[in-house]
Amino acid sequence: MTYNVLILGASYGSLFSTKLMMAGHNATLVCLPEEAQLINAEGTTVRITRRGASEPDLIHSSELSGTVKGMTPENVRVEDYDLIVLAMQEPQFRAPPVWDLLKRIAASGRPCLSIMNMPPLAYLRRIPGLNDEALKVNYTEPRVWDDFDPDNFTLCSPDPQAFRPPEEKLNFLHVGLPTNFKASVFGKEDHNVILYQLANDIEAARFKDNEIPVKLRVYESLFVPMAKWSMLLTGNYRAITKEGPRSIKEAVHHDLELSKEIYSWVDTVVQKLGADASDQVPFEKYANAALGLLKPSSAARAVFAGAPYIERVDKLVQTIASELGMSNPNVDTNVKVVDEKLAANQK
Repeated sequence: MTYNVLILGASYGSLFSTKLMMAGHNATLVCLPEEAQLINAEGTTVRITRRGASEPDLIHSSELSGTVKGMTPENVRVEDYDLIVLAMQEPQFRAPPVWDLLKRIAASGRPCLSIMNMPPLAYLRRIPGLNDEALKVNYTEPRVWDDFDPDNFTLCSPDPQAFRPPEEKLNFLHVGLPTNFKASVFGKEDHNVILYQLANDIEAARFKDNEIPVKLRVYESLFVPMAKWSMLLTGNYRAITKEGPRSIKEAVHHDLELSKEIYSWVDTVVQKLGADASDQVPFEKYANAALGLLKPSSAARAVFAGAPYIERVDKLVQTIASELGMSNPNVDTNVKVVDEKLAANQK
């Protein structure tokens, strides 16, 4: 069966759409008018390097069996789609056209797969014992998630590292770390049928007879995507310093013992919520991957480009830990640094 998938966010979302099109499914990228016009005229291109390959592959949407198109939020007919994927930054969802689209998505009952770093409140409501009222302070606009049935929502860890090179067009994405998407199951079995079918189709897909990295893996545990939290607080947010941005590699390897301590503490927070140790990624594996992350994180780039708001997974984890009676002075210090930088930007 061919599925039609609506993806909110044309930057990071173009990686997921490319994997869908390789597997024969169709994608619509919700984006700004200039992005939609470019995608509809020229398609999308993803640059990715296979394991062992000396040169990257340039995968253009025109070479794939599925189709892609760009569309602005107000023109979307939600009933035309089988699955909704959220691939925007959390602050973007409060924009009136996007918020209106979210209301229509919630009313439709369509399954929603989030590949945001910041887990939507609708997903966190599936975690027993979490006080979502206490968590709302960490969201730019928490009300955008009020209308969703939590069982229609699931979370996918955005482990692949990708960005738009500034010298390229808006329909171009470079994948720097081609790891897998790791999704938890939905609360409704009919939604899981779609999720598992997409995972199987992506696994079997080939490009010019080559296996392309970045697969979709599906897990029964609700906590597998939260393994990313340890990585974010150890590397991505610590790439934001008082002096300026630094690479994720430097953030992690400047003081490896401190990084390991922060990483383990976040792992413990997630385990207190109910995660099993097997749901998480060993620090050594992450530290090795961080050796190849030679640029500042997207959060660091945004902060030092003057963004007034970014996704605050660091504060979310801090708040959840506080609710569990836990704290970490190093995490608290870095949260304060990010707070101060954003406060200056907001002025």
